[in-house]
Amino acid sequence: MAQSLIFYGKHFLRSRLALAMPALLWAHMALAQDLPDPTRPVLMPVQSDAGQESVTGPVLQSILIAPNRRVAIISGQTVALNGKYGDQTLIKMTETEVVLRSGKELQTLKIFPDVEKKMSSSGAGVKINPPRQ
Repeated sequence: MAQSLIFYGKHFLRSRLALAMPALLWAHMALAQDLPDPTRPVLMPVQSDAGQESVTGPVLQSILIAPNRRVAIISGQTVALNGKYGDQTLIKMTETEVVLRSGKELQTLKIFPDVEKKMSSSGAGVKINPPRQ
């Protein structure tokens, strides 16, 4: 009698698990979301006259500087230093911007075109304590 109860209990538990597993998997799939890739470069929109957002000209998306390689990603195209982007040549690269030359014209592309660094003239926030004696 005790053996039949143990067998019935194991069988009952297995059948419950067999029913619960698909339900748990479906619930997990229902909770899954399509999340944007946080490492994907963002295209900077520019306001046009009609009020619609559009991107004009080349957009600097990323700059990669390594000891043996310097490349920029401009509008999805990888361009090495002194390499070509269309009819322009990438002539200068810093951590935040690149300079393209086409003939005598120079075009500067910045990673964050809307951000401007300002230096404080008063040195506020910088405090140097003299050493203790």
